Amino acid sequence: MSIKRKACIAGIYEYPLRKCPDQSIWQLHAAVADGALKDAGLSWEDVDGYFCGGDAPGGAMAMADYLGLTNQLTHYDTTDTGGSSYVMHVGKMAEAIVMGKCKVALCTLAGKPRTAPPTPRVPGAEQGFEGGYNGTPPNLYALAARRHMHEYGTTSEQLAWIKVAASTHAQYNPHAMLQDVVTVEDVVNSPMIADPLHMFDCCVVSEGGGAFIMTTPEIAKSLGKPIVNVLSAAQFLKGQAGGHGMDLTTSGLAVSGPKALELAGVTVDDIKYASIYDSFTITVLMQLEDMGFCKKGEGGKFVQDGNLISGQGRLPFNTDGGGLCNNHPVNRGGMTKVLEAVRQLRGEAHEKVQVPNCDIALVTGIGGTLTVRHGSAAAILERG
Repeated sequence: MSIKRKACIAGIYEYPLRKCPDQSIWQLHAAVADGALKDAGLSWEDVDGYFCGGDAPGGAMAMADYLGLTNQLTHYDTTDTGGSSYVMHVGKMAEAIVMGKCKVALCTLAGKPRTAPPTPRVPGAEQGFEGGYNGTPPNLYALAARRHMHEYGTTSEQLAWIKVAASTHAQYNPHAMLQDVVTVEDVVNSPMIADPLHMFDCCVVSEGGGAFIMTTPEIAKSLGKPIVNVLSAAQFLKGQAGGHGMDLTTSGLAVSGPKALELAGVTVDDIKYASIYDSFTITVLMQLEDMGFCKKGEGGKFVQDGNLISGQGRLPFNTDGGGLCNNHPVNRGGMTKVLEAVRQLRGEAHEKVQVPNCDIALVTGIGGTLTVRHGSAAAILERG
């Protein structure tokens, strides 16, 4: 079953605040949903499909009940793969629309990691083997960075160029959490968090959230908004293969990325803009290699000297500032990657970073941890 040009993203919304002490998680989900519906020109009564991840308290059933959708939904889904969930849901929503399960699908993300008590982690089957090592995202992603440096000669200065590009874009985003432009020297001189990753190699921790609406091409055309077609979506789960080893320098995007390109009928040369999941700078570099923008091991050379800066480099990326500077809500960056890709395809990005003639955009998501296990998702979107 092909989803190519059979579903469209019709509405988007990103919560403007990065710290929300006075709103509950429930209220944030409702606010972003309402914003996306208003952007699309649709009403709550139009929604018959709802999709969310693990950030939604109680999953789709409880959240849909809170939103007042329970007596009208014909399809709902709470599949969760961490930060990649919302890129993966692009494909799942499109498939549901193509199969006739729903006509107007809503996907929401919201949370409060800065002001609300942390959600207890549910131990996995591997906890007894891994828990004693106290793995955290910074030190586990640092393993990938150090291994990449060891195998390919990648440098901290090359990784720093990814943050430089993100900050160059973030200065034009009034909602960005970090709006100051940084230099390579600023990044490598920032405090070491987990060798070799410095503080500026890490994403922000922000609150708020976002949402998007997907619908049929017929409904999308009737709304009078710029059309954004879904061309393809793909996903892959990468882990330790039951203890049989893992390549620390390759992400699951090495499978899901090329598959998404194949299904869309495009190549990396057709991509005008890329929303690349950026929990850490090393996350970006590995995905660029795995997508095929450059050969494995050449990511450092690819990103340096401003090659990711809009209007300057070969591949404009994360023109809202990305998770590194703008917004990584609930420690799940996939949602905001979808939103900025839609802005670029609509021609609604800031004029200083808008990519000319942007007609094909890539969105990627990584959920979990590169060096342990993670979900990987990619989607290709097109200006209609």
